[in-house]
Amino acid sequence: MSDFQTEMDRVVQGFVSQITELARRAAIEMVEKSLGKSGARGSGRVALSRGRGAKRTSADLEQISSHFVSFVTKHPGLRIEQINKELGTSTKDLALPIRKLVADGVIKTKGKKRSTTYFAK
Repeated sequence: MSDFQTEMDRVVQGFVSQITELARRAAIEMVEKSLGKSGARGSGRVALSRGRGAKRTSADLEQISSHFVSFVTKHPGLRIEQINKELGTSTKDLALPIRKLVADGVIKTKGKKRSTTYFAK
């Protein structure tokens, strides 16, 4: 094998190993985000560990509610889509806790439907 071919093989192998490492890191990061193990901006993501169709316990609802209230206190005036993005939740996860918090007067809302914004009282 010529020196050129040997050098070319070495460079290609180095490139392949770098690309493989980058893909592995990206995959790990994606899995951690989906499992709620890392926060986008340091915010505590709410991890929901229940089976499909299983009812949430009162402790789960309380945890979600407290995360929601503390987040809304620090970031007033956001819509549910923005809050979900930061907390790692879905609108379905937050619907019941939000209804209870509004009924109890802990938070207040402004707007209707998708333009509803949330504020701490």
